[in-house]
Amino acid sequence: MQTAETPKIPVGISSCLLGERVRFDGGHKRNTYIMHTLGQFFEFEAYCPEMSIGLGTPRQPIRLVSEADGTHCVGTRDTKLDVTEALTASAEDQKSWHSQLFGYILKKDSPSCGMERVKLYHGEHCERTGVGLYAARLMENFPNLPVEEEGRLGDPVLRENFIQRVLIYKRWHDELEVPTDAGWEQLHRFHAVHKLTLYSHNQAQARVLGRALADAPASEEFATFKQHYLSELMPLLKIRATRGNHVNVLQHIQGYLKHQLDKDDKQELVETITHYHRGELPLIVPITLLRHHFRRHPHPYINDAHYLNPHPVELMLLNQL
Repeated sequence: MQTAETPKIPVGISSCLLGERVRFDGGHKRNTYIMHTLGQFFEFEAYCPEMSIGLGTPRQPIRLVSEADGTHCVGTRDTKLDVTEALTASAEDQKSWHSQLFGYILKKDSPSCGMERVKLYHGEHCERTGVGLYAARLMENFPNLPVEEEGRLGDPVLRENFIQRVLIYKRWHDELEVPTDAGWEQLHRFHAVHKLTLYSHNQAQARVLGRALADAPASEEFATFKQHYLSELMPLLKIRATRGNHVNVLQHIQGYLKHQLDKDDKQELVETITHYHRGELPLIVPITLLRHHFRRHPHPYINDAHYLNPHPVELMLLNQL
């Protein structure tokens, strides 16, 4: 489990979110939650693509416009200012340090950094269908990288989802990106300890991924299958975990205690999970109760699984789910 003493995880971030005055108006969008809470566990690598291409601050705002040959990023006052190629090249030029990251937090609505729903102009009419040009190339280059916008981190489910993806992606790198003769064994173990977590996101897709791993022929090239597994794993983790899926996982874990608990303990556990299902208790309550029982009645599979201890307790993510 990640702790405050564990080395911080490298995560990219739009510079303005750390209080750097790089906005078009000379201001910033300092985010205290990102800086003071996530900053305990993430080592932020700040970057502003608009500053990097020499726009300076303060500066003329830019916006995305739809043209016959595709999306362009131009000045709002002087449309001859076209920074389309420059922003794309900025992302391309950063591939070296991007490859060392395990997550990225982008500034919402930005024509350079917005992950989704950026204003895209068709003449004077606009739709929120655009993607910032720097962000688009970043995500194209690193499709498995956990990426999120700071605005969406205000949603407890999306916040927990992003942090969980960062931690699992880092774990994947630490355990499976180092060449070893025990690659298949390590991948099977990686899947086993994350299986319950995957079920909380989408049980059907988790089963498909598990079967693919189980059925992989011994003759298959491990490096090829490993990348296939990762390309399926990360989109699966991006699916929002639902209360119903969590209940199914909690009940599944409860089954490992059927011979260990007395009648009263069983009833308490059932009632606690029911109250969570109804939205009357946060997820941390049934999970804490299960942790208590498994401390008294250890089970190797549950003890090894990350589901009951998914991320640093200091983040208190389960308290809001």
